[in-house]
Amino acid sequence: MSRNAVLAFALTAALGATAAFAAHAVPGYVAAALSDPGRTDDEKKSDAERKPADMIAFAAIKPGAKVMDLMPGGGYFTHIFAKVVGPKGYVYAYVPSEINAAIQKRFPGSDPKKQFASYGNVTVLNDSIDKIFAPEPLDVVWTSQNYHDFHNKFFGPADIAVMNKAIYDALRPGGVYIVLDHSAAKGAGTTATDTLHRIEEASVKQEVEAAGFKFAGESNVLRNPSDPRDKAIFDPSIRHRTDQFILKFVKPRH
Repeated sequence: MSRNAVLAFALTAALGATAAFAAHAVPGYVAAALSDPGRTDDEKKSDAERKPADMIAFAAIKPGAKVMDLMPGGGYFTHIFAKVVGPKGYVYAYVPSEINAAIQKRFPGSDPKKQFASYGNVTVLNDSIDKIFAPEPLDVVWTSQNYHDFHNKFFGPADIAVMNKAIYDALRPGGVYIVLDHSAAKGAGTTATDTLHRIEEASVKQEVEAAGFKFAGESNVLRNPSDPRDKAIFDPSIRHRTDQFILKFVKPRH
């Protein structure tokens, strides 16, 4: 066998091993959730951008878990979580009552509580952002691209200290709080939440830790160093390519 043939064979084997590893790196219950026929084509097309398998691994969401999707929007993550946790788990989609009017304006006559009626392990909770609760202790509270909104006028703004303490109380000891949001420039703090729909991650850390949480790490899979972080997230030049941070906080066991 020629040297080039040997190299080609080795490369093919290496690529095959890499592909096999990647296939095994995603648990079967995650792969099944992502291929769920109940997910829309638009949701599946968003997977390349939103990287849900990485998100689930980072949040350590597994079958049997009790999860809250705080401000679920169209339900992109709620649908995935419901299939991941399975029949022994449960998902609470918390829709803050502060956005009820906006929902009715956009979808007249709609009932948020019926949004996930086809999922037997999902319940919609609808109350103030400052009164977050769940009927049972939670393993994970998740909020994606929403935390900055809680600082804005249409939320009151929310009493962030009260909100984070309510989340803390809703979690079991050792439970995880995940905050994923669009990154603001260093030093911006919370000044860009209404204009650019961004927030500085340092401000999120400070606010969440003040409620008693311990910072437990971050994921960089949605980072984009080329984002100047000085434009609104809807600006065509950066839309769907913003620099995003993903922070993990844990409720101490004591």
